[in-house]
Amino acid sequence: MAALQHIQLLFEYNYALYDRVWESVMTLCEEQFNRDDPYAHGSLRNQLLHVAVVDTRWVRGLRGEPNARYFNVDKTDYPTRDAVYAFFQEAATAAKSYVANLEEAMLEATMPGMNEPQWQILLHVANHGTDHRAQILRTLHDLSAPTFPQDLIMYLWSKRG
Repeated sequence: MAALQHIQLLFEYNYALYDRVWESVMTLCEEQFNRDDPYAHGSLRNQLLHVAVVDTRWVRGLRGEPNARYFNVDKTDYPTRDAVYAFFQEAATAAKSYVANLEEAMLEATMPGMNEPQWQILLHVANHGTDHRAQILRTLHDLSAPTFPQDLIMYLWSKRG
């Protein structure tokens, strides 16, 4: 399996598990979704917005878009689960599309304004997703929402049927 296929698999895993996170998030009321949590980025809303913003920054940077690193959103523009979900899905779609259309040779390229080759940035994006999913799953557990293991091997086993 080529390096690009490994990265594409990690992105598939990352966003498939976020789909499961969102299923759990949608069982909560708006107050629980917006409830402050003193850890990391705060509420589930803030955590999920953070992941979507950071994924968007990285993908825009990889595409060579100017000022990608300064992309941000105003959290007050996303007061509800549905609003955050829509923005999150836009970010996920852009990231998956970018990775799906990459060519193996592009992985070694360093884009203008970035200091790392694309393969390192893409691995970081997937790893960043795992880090925040763990935080989000803990918060969901504390709110008595459904949670699940996020082990990569379990995801791979589930794909084998």
